[in-house]
Amino acid sequence: MGLSVIQEQHDVILHEIRSITQGDWKCLIVDEHSQKIIDNCIKEDDILNNNIATIERIEERREPNPDMDAIYILTPDSHIVDCLLADFEVRRYRRAFLVWTNLLEPGLRRRIDDFPAVRQLRASSKTLFSDFYPRESHLIIFRDPWSFPMLYHPACNNLVPKHMQNLAQKIAGICITLGEYPKVRFYQPRNAIHEASVLCGHLARFVQEELDGYAQYNQNFPPQTNRPQGILLITDRSMDLMAPLVHEFSYQAMAHDLLPIKEGDKVTYRTTINAGTAEAEDKEMELSEKDTVWVDNRHRHMKDTIDKLMGDFQKFLDQNPHFTNENADTTNLSAIRDMLAGLPQFQEMKGAYSLHLTMAQECMNIFQHNKLPDVASIEQTMATGIDEDFRKPKNVLESIVRLLDDDAIRSIDRLRLIIMYILFRGGVIMEDVKKLLTHAGLPVQDGEIISNLELLGGSVNHQLKDQRRPYAALFPKDPKAAQLNEESFLSRFEPALKPLLENIVKGTLDQGLFPYVKPPLDPNEELLAAQGTSLRAGRPNWAAAGRRQPENKQRVIVFMAGGATYSESRVCYDVGKQNSRDIILATSHMLTPQFFIRQLGDLSRDKRQLDLPLDRPKPRAPAHLFERPAPPRAAQPPPGQAPPQQGRGGRAPPPQGGLPSRPAQSGAPKAPAPPTQAMGNMSLNQPPAPPSNGDAAPSQPPPADGKLHKEKKRRNFLGLKK
Repeated sequence: MGLSVIQEQHDVILHEIRSITQGDWKCLIVDEHSQKIIDNCIKEDDILNNNIATIERIEERREPNPDMDAIYILTPDSHIVDCLLADFEVRRYRRAFLVWTNLLEPGLRRRIDDFPAVRQLRASSKTLFSDFYPRESHLIIFRDPWSFPMLYHPACNNLVPKHMQNLAQKIAGICITLGEYPKVRFYQPRNAIHEASVLCGHLARFVQEELDGYAQYNQNFPPQTNRPQGILLITDRSMDLMAPLVHEFSYQAMAHDLLPIKEGDKVTYRTTINAGTAEAEDKEMELSEKDTVWVDNRHRHMKDTIDKLMGDFQKFLDQNPHFTNENADTTNLSAIRDMLAGLPQFQEMKGAYSLHLTMAQECMNIFQHNKLPDVASIEQTMATGIDEDFRKPKNVLESIVRLLDDDAIRSIDRLRLIIMYILFRGGVIMEDVKKLLTHAGLPVQDGEIISNLELLGGSVNHQLKDQRRPYAALFPKDPKAAQLNEESFLSRFEPALKPLLENIVKGTLDQGLFPYVKPPLDPNEELLAAQGTSLRAGRPNWAAAGRRQPENKQRVIVFMAGGATYSESRVCYDVGKQNSRDIILATSHMLTPQFFIRQLGDLSRDKRQLDLPLDRPKPRAPAHLFERPAPPRAAQPPPGQAPPQQGRGGRAPPPQGGLPSRPAQSGAPKAPAPPTQAMGNMSLNQPPAPPSNGDAAPSQPPPADGKLHKEKKRRNFLGLKK
């Protein structure tokens, strides 16, 4: 099995849990953010089967468990540290094994170190560097769409340094998780005049500093391996402004562009299962690595996807002839879906194929109804700079105006055409932009979206006296080398990332356009390595060519600041497969054409309207964590009377929380007991905690030994009661 970043993160987190439990039962405490990281890559049972008794959220009410140790997997935020110190105050657990998802700021670390009894309470503290979300085997996102305005909005300059530091720590965390100490290169555009042109260089240096700092204090990093040293490439959205606008017809990219797919903690599509039958129901279907039909087809061209789905279904019918309806047309998508609805014995297969046949059919309906073949043809010409005959295009504006007049063309597609035309021309006068928008029936305010492209280095506003800079691809396509067939004339454009990666693999990537943070001593090092020379051993390794083991494949990590497209994700898989490399794409968030245009529009909005996380009020630890336990209700005095001085009926108080006892001072009266312990121990939505040995028994008997863990395992995962 090849590399999967999901599995790598899964193994790192579980290994840390196992190394702490070592066969002894412990509680696992998480917060809202760390819970999502864990939930993204690990199943509940995988955690509970490693001697974890309960999994609870640190922000929620929890019963004290002073006889059990706790593993805290936490986000290094100020309010989370407050929650942790509140647990320390009441001795909620016996000892705490702290695991942070990222680096803890020095000020927060000092707050923990300065806690009076920290040496007795803190058993260990470690940083995992796992603050990222693998979505696919070779795709990682940070779930941070706000990164785009923070990097490119003119009013966000004061936020950029802190945000870049945060990005650098996450990128370094990916490298550390994968065991890579890579050579770092970055995109340095030529003749750039936009302010963000220095973004990649600064970010690359931040990442290099993070990696160097980690290697300095961790002698075992990087781990020993037979793999060639990896490469980390830092680039940003300005490198390719056409990729987020072009209609892409591979299945995954087309589906995200045309269908209402929801992206949250999971990627889901709402569809009707068993349509046309009594069992018909609307259901949210997840699109993930678990769906083998999705994984197998997502990077195929839509035509090939439909052929594959129908071919696989026909194969199933051949193997199960008793399911065949003699009158059904097995070459028709609708007929196949109807036949699938009548196969209750094959629910899993039926669900997957029904979902993807439905999605493919919906995509093709939109493709035909909205005349996307005509739209895509002129898009390909503008994005590549050459027509389908691989010649300089003519009459581009006439073709666009004809489409702008067509009622079948959606408004969003008209705006995409206008934006691409302006980029293709290298800018037009603003009066012409208004004319095009008016002709397309679009609001004049959309001109702001177009103008904002200049913040990403796009040439938009052309003055009559200025010399025009027509659009040129970063890696121009060679017309002589191009081969065209009937299926590919609507897919001539490839994202700039594809030739970039092909040049990295060959060792021929321009070091002026993509310099190193630390230039190698030999400038031809990459070229020699690509030609099959082992620099470490000093001898040719031609004999091993073609039979290199999967674990020895070089890893190339690409970070795309400002968001990446599904077409760019596809080319990482394609180039990696063709060249025996593991190419991982990491980005803040995934872009669809509609979302990219929306984010461009946000660049001219008032910063206060963007709802940036850094501008929001800082989260605070819940007040209930600071409530102090009180004596049993029976010991409470009537209202208006002072509490008794001698405690709880002569018995020692149970050790379930409360501040540590202090030595009595000579001649000083004993401090009164807090009056609210019973209320502090009450929980409206949780059953009482089991008693610890030697404690006063609660109102209900404890479960039999061993049943406690099973009961909590069933009803409690990540703090949610079942």
